[in-house]
Amino acid sequence: MKRIAYIGSLGLIGIITTEFGIIGILPQVAAWYHISIAQAGWLLSVFALVIALGGPLMTLWMSGFNRKILMATSIGIFLVTGVVSSLSPPFWLLLVVRMLPAFLQPVFISNAIAAATAAADKKEEHKMMAIVMAGIGLATVTTIPFATYIAGIYDRWQASFVIQTIVSAIAFVTILLALPSMPVKEKQSYGAQLRVLTKPSFLASAATITCMIAAMFTTYSYFADYMGKVNGMSPGTISIMLLLFGLAGLPGNFVAGKLLGKNLSGTVAAFLLGITLVSVGIYFSPILSVPLIIVWGFLHTPCFLNGNAYVISAAPEAPVFANSLSISFGNLGITIGTAVSGWVINTFGIHHTPWAMLALGAAALLLMALREWLYRREQATQPATRPTTTQASLHYSA
Repeated sequence: MKRIAYIGSLGLIGIITTEFGIIGILPQVAAWYHISIAQAGWLLSVFALVIALGGPLMTLWMSGFNRKILMATSIGIFLVTGVVSSLSPPFWLLLVVRMLPAFLQPVFISNAIAAATAAADKKEEHKMMAIVMAGIGLATVTTIPFATYIAGIYDRWQASFVIQTIVSAIAFVTILLALPSMPVKEKQSYGAQLRVLTKPSFLASAATITCMIAAMFTTYSYFADYMGKVNGMSPGTISIMLLLFGLAGLPGNFVAGKLLGKNLSGTVAAFLLGITLVSVGIYFSPILSVPLIIVWGFLHTPCFLNGNAYVISAAPEAPVFANSLSISFGNLGITIGTAVSGWVINTFGIHHTPWAMLALGAAALLLMALREWLYRREQATQPATRPTTTQASLHYSA
């Protein structure tokens, strides 16, 4: 049912705006609280770390709850976070209120995908998941750059959180009014879901995605500061660059969605290699910042969908839990990437963050090679029961 998928996408726009909207205002936040840019970066990395550590446990615990109630509760907490953050609380309180909704972010996404695909035919499942996940790209194109733009116009970072609050409020009301009650009819046992953690190919997939997302966020986490200090851009120009970045991600997401069903591993490898090589261009060619940002955005946004598909393809027997783990490992990557980049900034300067991007991207490519070897070995021992990689990519959100 497309209505459920579109509502899930709307909720994801609110979530992503809250999680990544901080990127465009980090320099202003750092100046307001008289802290370094690396310390301000913890507003992003702590959010991601909570998702990484608490997300799977929350998803397991709440796997039998009514999906409408879970989705509404999750967005409701994001709404409260936006309100409190816009009031300029002490920095420690800002960190705390950023942590609270992070516990339920994987719960929302997993249940939104499960609800959208449960009402669809097998052939439509991949499309329904793509609609939900499109919320990431839409937020990158619309609400994140708009929030940055508004904060720049009024020279008040709090305005960004006001935009985040409005988006969350719209999603919250829509879920309450338009989403049907969705009780879970059959709850999968904890043991059956946890068993995926014993599969070497699944663990290698998770490690691959962790490094890939870490590479992506070494420089993207400090996008505004990098563009301001290295390329000399004003806040208004930076918001335009964020918009270009997000717009480029829309066709990238479309292309990746088409390619995933044909060759999952090849698609993931191609986008990962592209992200890794872009880091070289960012470092050596600041004068080409605009075309590089377009290429970067084209490759960056689809990596979320690619990573999700890649992890879930290794655990088709427990797709909801695997999806939650994919989100958690991805956010662990955000934490690692932001922390590593913060260390690079403090030690060598912000201009050198692309080198961290290159190193983590290369590590992800090596881990991917290991995962493919492990996956082929598992298929060889269980040829009758293991789906092919392509089949898994078509049905990973069942």
